[in-house]
Amino acid sequence: MMKRSENVVVEKTEHFADRIIKMCRYLNKRGSAEKDMLRQIYRSGTSIGANTAESQYAQSRADFLTKLTIALKEANETKFWLGRLYSAENLTDEEYSSIRDDNEEIIKLLTSITGTVKKSG
Repeated sequence: MMKRSENVVVEKTEHFADRIIKMCRYLNKRGSAEKDMLRQIYRSGTSIGANTAESQYAQSRADFLTKLTIALKEANETKFWLGRLYSAENLTDEEYSSIRDDNEEIIKLLTSITGTVKKSG
């Protein structure tokens, strides 16, 4: 197993969680976004990294796949909430594009990893 510091998906999901936290703080201070929406994206956006981190110490191949599948589901939920924040005009085009691109990259990585694990399994 790779060291955590060398694991691209762990690093990307941790960085993404940090971005979600900062975005929620920013939108909360601005008072433009609904609190319930911010709670939802905060939970789903940080859960991606938490589940990816947990997967690194999975008890079995099945547990590893389960953790990454949950992370993928949370990434897709985050994509939904990002879209809602954008359509409600809480994010500028530039803000949305930047964080959406990071989210999409994580979805692609997790889709690839889970697909590989399922095929080899």
